Amino acid sequence: MSHVTKGRISIVPDVRAAIIPVTPFQQNCTLLWCDKTKKAAVVDPGGDVELIKQAIAQSGVTVEKIILTHGHIDHAGGAAELREELGVPVEGPHEADRFLLDRLAEQGQAYGFPARAVTPDRWLSDGDTVTVGDLTLDVLHCPGHSPGSVVLVSKDQRFALVGDVLFQGSVGRVDLPGGDGNALIRSIKDKLLPLGDDIAFICGHGPTSTIGQERQSNPFLQGEGLI
Repeated sequence: MSHVTKGRISIVPDVRAAIIPVTPFQQNCTLLWCDKTKKAAVVDPGGDVELIKQAIAQSGVTVEKIILTHGHIDHAGGAAELREELGVPVEGPHEADRFLLDRLAEQGQAYGFPARAVTPDRWLSDGDTVTVGDLTLDVLHCPGHSPGSVVLVSKDQRFALVGDVLFQGSVGRVDLPGGDGNALIRSIKDKLLPLGDDIAFICGHGPTSTIGQERQSNPFLQGEGLI
């Protein structure tokens, strides 16, 4: 189980994370790093880039990449700006979210905060891996909240970054373009629950949880789930 203290999470001895709430949606942008190498990734920089840069400086790490779990504005709206500022590549999400990333500026106008379109340097597919220092994360394509949502899992370290696929006590909304409730529940039940109850996860909004806690108490995962 992860331990949260003032926005920082000690997941396991060699892995650290700092959660930086960004945008009016209070999205959990996560600065994830390998404690051994001090190499880091910024996961889902939705906006408030100066705030993210402050967190990087305070942590004393070297960011080597940006990772996107999906293409919604609160997760990807600051990726283009941060890529320019840091000179690092963007990896993810799955290419099925290209239409969302292409329209980030339009999303920004609709929601009232700035965003720029971004094309990742590397699209991610089911079965790929992403490295952060000495840490290796397996990629699971988990459509439903968006067509191209991905989850990143360290099976060795027993934690995951799940974006907006699964939350503590809830699941991702499916009423946005490309959303599919049945696909979302299939993704959770077929790909996330089998990972094991001890897997701790950071989600896109709100507090952390574990697969076991959600299996037992999440109302959307009981019976047939969301329709």
